[in-house]
Amino acid sequence: MEFAAINPEDARAINAAVPFVKGPVPPARPFHFIGGAADFSRATDCLAAAAYYEAGDDAVGGQAVVQVVLNRLRHPAFPKTVCGVVFQGSERSTGCQFTFTCDGALVRQPSAAAWTRARDIATKALRGAVYKPVGWATHYHTDWVVPYWSTSLDKIAEVHTHLFFRWTGWWGTGPAFNRGQQPGEMAIAKLAAVSDAHRLALGAGDGDTAVAEAVPFFGRTPLPLASDQSTFLTMLNPAQADSFTGMALASCAERPRCKFMGWTEPNAMAFTLPLTPEQLNAMSFSYIRDRSSGLERTLWNCDEFKKRSPCMKRMTLRANPVPKEEGRGPTELDGVRRKSDLGETGTQNSTGVE
Repeated sequence: MEFAAINPEDARAINAAVPFVKGPVPPARPFHFIGGAADFSRATDCLAAAAYYEAGDDAVGGQAVVQVVLNRLRHPAFPKTVCGVVFQGSERSTGCQFTFTCDGALVRQPSAAAWTRARDIATKALRGAVYKPVGWATHYHTDWVVPYWSTSLDKIAEVHTHLFFRWTGWWGTGPAFNRGQQPGEMAIAKLAAVSDAHRLALGAGDGDTAVAEAVPFFGRTPLPLASDQSTFLTMLNPAQADSFTGMALASCAERPRCKFMGWTEPNAMAFTLPLTPEQLNAMSFSYIRDRSSGLERTLWNCDEFKKRSPCMKRMTLRANPVPKEEGRGPTELDGVRRKSDLGETGTQNSTGVE
């Protein structure tokens, strides 16, 4: 989301000069969640995170944000799960749809009371409660910034310091919000610190508690291979070993399949696939995920990190000697006999040719 560089007071004046759309602002239809109890819990916490981190401990503002998330889910332009909508673009330092998912805000945990209120707002919305004032809004921003897109949408509501917008034309009317929710809410690594539902789901695959207990990582993540957007090969700082798992989770984001492999020795690092046996042996850390088979785990080079587990299997590299060719001299010519072939007498004709 791009903003114009402008003084907050000037931004408020510009925003105030944009008129609200004329005509009715019909409310959204009640939402009906699809999925089991585990999916519902993960969806609830994704919505609660959006409510709390976007609106603060403000129940009214939280309801408005939650309504926007559910509106987006039913619109053709956005993902079709609750967590997919909230964390869309969060794997990038820029491009996240909700700022809190990529600006480091999640390191700040809400109080127990604030989190309970946010989860209550989310639960009610998933069960059909509608916050009517924002209608079919799909966008919003605070009144002290001016996003580049604000003049291209219909301004329909103001809730405290937030302004809400919907698409213009038919794209912003009720009939356009005709897409259904897809079952299956992914576990979000960035919510593991605040959500039991996401933390337990992340650790349920193969019992790797290191994944479930990973400290959230908010630094710069490596780029995937150009040839394989689900594979990461990167250098690692051995002094930051505690962050390796969090870095892998942040890099892989919501990819259902992902490989993250790191080296602490620059000369041993791989830059392409496939890896050589030497590169595999020198690898310091790896993370692998395949949600279709329930696999998610970390592995360590325990020769290098002796107090970490589980350990990678080490390969025994053997150098096979190159077979020696017997020195036989030049290739023999037809019709020529060597002296050694004539017996001890060494008798042969003067020309050496029969």
